[in-house]
Amino acid sequence: MEESRSSDFILVIMKNLNMLIIMYISIIMAYSLSGYIQESSASEFLTKIGRMPITAWKIPVVSGGLYISCILVMFVRNVNGCLLAVKVCFEIGVSFFISYILGFSYNGILLLILADTMRYIPKPERKFPFVILVCVFYILSDYNLMSAYNEIISLDTYMEYFQNDVRSILLGIKNTVSSINTFIFLIYTILLVHFQFNEKERILSLNNQLNIKNDELCNANIQLEKYAKESEKMAETKERNRLAREIHDTLGHALAGITTGIEACIALMDVAPEATKEQLKAISDVARQGMTDVRRSVKALRPEVLEKFDLEKGLISIVNEMRIATSAEIEYNCTARLNCFNEDEEDIIYRIVQESITNSIRHGQAKRIQINISREYNLLKIYIKDNGIGCKNIEKGFGLHHMEERLAMLQGSLCYNGKDGFTIEAQIPIRWGREEENND
Repeated sequence: MEESRSSDFILVIMKNLNMLIIMYISIIMAYSLSGYIQESSASEFLTKIGRMPITAWKIPVVSGGLYISCILVMFVRNVNGCLLAVKVCFEIGVSFFISYILGFSYNGILLLILADTMRYIPKPERKFPFVILVCVFYILSDYNLMSAYNEIISLDTYMEYFQNDVRSILLGIKNTVSSINTFIFLIYTILLVHFQFNEKERILSLNNQLNIKNDELCNANIQLEKYAKESEKMAETKERNRLAREIHDTLGHALAGITTGIEACIALMDVAPEATKEQLKAISDVARQGMTDVRRSVKALRPEVLEKFDLEKGLISIVNEMRIATSAEIEYNCTARLNCFNEDEEDIIYRIVQESITNSIRHGQAKRIQINISREYNLLKIYIKDNGIGCKNIEKGFGLHHMEERLAMLQGSLCYNGKDGFTIEAQIPIRWGREEENND
């Protein structure tokens, strides 16, 4: 932006300076020509120049009007192809005609045209032919070269009207201002080259940065591919763990009920055959339900009980089912609202109760199980205690391990104790607003 402003500012100075020089020379020529006429020395002047000059007042008017038209054309931007060629040729033609009117005493307008061409034609391959063309006309507009083939009234001839000292001052002013115009053009050219060099440096810097970013992007793509492969392996592992956990919960629960029920049948077979038949029917129902749950687990579906009922009815259903299948005394007490959880949370709560009952019967050989579910502030507490054999040195098996995994998903916690029977206490955070939504 600063570079563009500097270039435009220098061009404005050159335009004004050229206007000043053209009007200065044309006024000198018009003044001297009028002086020759008024002093009745026009015949000597005509004899000296050998032809009729242009009318005095037309010199500044025509040269000034032509220059203004040239400046107006310079304001035309963003032209291409033939229109660009016509624009530059028009500017050169006008400047050449102005130089002719001024007796080829000044050709600095062509420097202005050259500066404008270099500034507003961006591509070097398109800029080069026009620069060559302007330079050719700059050389041709020299007085000594043109006077060799044409009768041209030089500025020196007009200057002979003035005294020697005045003539020297006028020529000195003209030469000084012309030199200033040339000097400004040289400064402009240097700045333009400097700007273009900086632009190339900036482009090279951007290319280097782009190459660095491309390298970083390639490395990121490689890392992304590695991450995708690792994610795929993690997903496979997670799915295997899910299937193992679900099968353990469903099949293990069913087998525990079947084993305990069969043992009871063996004991009752000789004493109470009818009761044994009822017990076997219950065991059969548990086995069928276990097979159904295994199939649904493989398909990643929720427990069938929770598909049919809400969480509270599902827990009551599993408690009643295990009472019938195992003849264990299971006490269930729930004082908390259980309709404030989403499906994933309900699944985890259901599996914790199911796994705890199964472990109490299968491993603890418990005959009595107590289940309490309550709410304390923003925590749901699940307390399960049995009267089984307990375990002094607890080694986490598959069941306890996956209970902790499930609770960790909900930012919950699990505590257990095997000294007096076996006790499990799980705590699950209740998200704020969940219960209020259900009340609404």
